[in-house]
Formats: sequence, C-alpha cells, structure tokens
Amino acid sequence: MPIEVARTVADLRARLGDWKCAALTIGLVPTMGALHDGHLSLVRRSLATTDRTCLTLFVNPKQFSGGEDLAAYPRAEAADVALAGAEGAHLVFAPGAEDMYSKGFATQVAVPGLGDILEGEHRPGLFTGVATVVTKLLMQALPDHAFFGEKDYQQLVVIRRLAADLDIPVAIEGCPIVRDADGLALASRNAYLTADERRRAPALYRAITDVAKNVAGGGDAASACAAATKTLIEIGFSSVAYIAVRDAQTLEAVTDSSRPARVFAAAHLGRARLIDNVAV
Repeated sequence: MPIEVARTVADLRARLGDWKCAALTIGLVPTMGALHDGHLSLVRRSLATTDRTCLTLFVNPKQFSGGEDLAAYPRAEAADVALAGAEGAHLVFAPGAEDMYSKGFATQVAVPGLGDILEGEHRPGLFTGVATVVTKLLMQALPDHAFFGEKDYQQLVVIRRLAADLDIPVAIEGCPIVRDADGLALASRNAYLTADERRRAPALYRAITDVAKNVAGGGDAASACAAATKTLIEIGFSSVAYIAVRDAQTLEAVTDSSRPARVFAAAHLGRARLIDNVAV
C-alpha cells in the first residue's frame, strides 16, 4: 500500500490523533525534501525509537532571503514520498505554502544570539525562518520525538533552545552526519556541484578535520582556521564564509578547553554553498 500523504494541518492532526488515541508514540522528521540517505537515516532513527513516523516535505520560503535559491531549490515530491514509504515511514505531511502561512500571517519566532552568528550572520533571517516553521511543525504534530541531523548543527542548537524556552513537550533528537565515502556531508544542495566541483568538495571536510586535530593537540584555533581557509581557496573554492571553533552547546568562542567544541565551516564552490562541522 502506498504511504499516506496529508496535505492540510487538519488531515495531519486527524491521522496523528488516531495514533495518539491508540497510545502509539510518534516521531517527526522535518525536511525540505530532495531526500538523500542523510534524511533517511533520520527516518530509521525514528522508526527505531517510536511506534509511528511522520516525515514532512516543505520548502520553507521564510528561511530564504532575497537572491538565494528558493526557486531553484531541488524539489522531487513523488520520488521523496516513494523513498519515505520504502524506508518504512508511516505518513508524509506535504503542505502548500498557503497551508503553512495563511493570508495575514505575521508571527515570527526568533532565537537571538544563537541565531545571529555563523550562518545567521551570513544569511540574515535564516534562523528566524527556521525557528518559525519548526515551531509550527512541532505544534501541528506534537510528536513525542523530532529528529534533526547534526550536519545543520547550529540549526539543531537553535531548535533545542526554542523547544526548551517555549515549553514544547517534544524531545529534540540530534542524529549523526551521513557522509559519502570521500567525506563529503550529504546535502540536497550537493546536486548543484559539477563533476569537477564534486571531486574538490571533500576538501572542506578534510580541512576542518585538520583544524579539529590541531586544536585538540593544543594548537592555536585562529591560526588553524586561517590555514584551512587558505587551503580551500587554493583548491578552488570561490570563497570561505567562515571556519570557526566554537563551544558545542553555546556556539560562543571557546574559553574553556574542558568543554566540548566543534569546528564550523561554510564555503562556496561553484553554485553550491557547502556547510559542515566536526567535533574537536
């Protein structure tokens, strides 16, 4: 039987309501579609954790600023629904923009501080758009667990903060980054890479891994990040937005070497803006 697709919030709640009445636990996997194995790993985690899994497909216009790739962002709903069903998900929620943002919609959810640095500094409004849509999805579904990949680590930190601050009764679960054999983190925007760019792309992972090893060994973070930036430009990246070592929980500059830290990076290679992170 094909997987069921809910198009409206009312349909979503009706289906999830049946599961809740049956005392079944629910996992939510929010995505913007163009599914790859990274997304499907979240489905697998949900299936192993909960009784029922709902995957969402929604390209959220509020997290794209002017000049970004909203119109070009990969979309493949039929294939995504088939992949979700083949993986074992029980429901797909695929609303239209008019269902998520009705006429006159005016509310925003912002997480100042966490949402203003790193990606937020370079993509103004990104995390307000993310926080708003994720808050809506969590409240629409009220699942027991929601699953997000650590590839978008800053997003994960922002979502954990908003769920705690707004007392949303959902366990926010972070799941490991899924990489190709050469180290490139899976991402929908990897589809923008040409064959030559795809061969160069794993250098980002190698560069931040070198930074992490250097810092773990007592090296200077600023010098390591500068050297990694220089290497990426020499390899053919058109620009490096940032390479930074930050506290893994607060995203602030590291001042206590005993606390967990991560290396964060964003760089442009052709049409693709690649982001990645690794633990120190």
